[in-house]
Amino acid sequence: MTPPPSPAAPPTPAAPPGALALAVQLRLLGVRPRTRLLVHASLGGTGLRADALRDALTGLLGPHGTLLVPAFTPENSTTSSAHLARIAGLTEDEVRALRDRMPAFDPERTPSQGMGAFAEAVRTAPGAARSGHPQTSFAALGKDAERLCEGHRLESHLGEESPLGKMCWEGGQVLLINVGFSVCTAFHLAEYRIPKPPLRMYECVVKVNLPGAQLREGWTAYEDVALDDSDFAEIGRTFPESRVRRGRVGGVSAMLFSLADAVDHALDWMTENRR
Repeated sequence: MTPPPSPAAPPTPAAPPGALALAVQLRLLGVRPRTRLLVHASLGGTGLRADALRDALTGLLGPHGTLLVPAFTPENSTTSSAHLARIAGLTEDEVRALRDRMPAFDPERTPSQGMGAFAEAVRTAPGAARSGHPQTSFAALGKDAERLCEGHRLESHLGEESPLGKMCWEGGQVLLINVGFSVCTAFHLAEYRIPKPPLRMYECVVKVNLPGAQLREGWTAYEDVALDDSDFAEIGRTFPESRVRRGRVGGVSAMLFSLADAVDHALDWMTENRR
């Protein structure tokens, strides 16, 4: 009697690609050495390792390139949608207590919020620089990291005096990995270039210098452009395909394009379509 066949062994999951394999794929996409590169990446469920992607990019960009990521902290606020979601359902006393114990933003220690594992892998890497904005900071590695991150004014979340604005003037590029244009921070810079952009008040908790070089935590309010990403997906949908390089990195979709091209297109679109 012939014995029944043994059940097939389950397939062995493929190992996630390492930094060298990712660097090859990034090079095929169009990433080149010496580039200043702003990256948005969503790695959840992809099997990609944040440190491998970071090392692939820094290795490919080389000693004269710069890697930049958003390291935002939107919950450090009384006005952001992230903060409003956090306090939904709380009583006035509970909101007041939460506000009283909210820690001030610390560029060296405060983790980013909602930016993903890749942004944190860059922020926490040895030698990383971080800008000082308490809500929309950036982290960077490479030749121009310190210079891009310095002087990030409170009243310029994502304007000309932010790392984003500096990089735009210097010919930077944008790389989107496993995300779409709806999270393309570059489009926000166009909001600062609209004639008479709408303004609003913001509030966040920061470390305040006192006489005698002492520091305390305190709330500060300031006015800046009213940021709105609700139409970014549509702006991206109309971005000319001829200006975008598409490919795959680690098995997921990726897009590479000029930061200045993205800002110029968004400005044209907003000028025509926003009211």
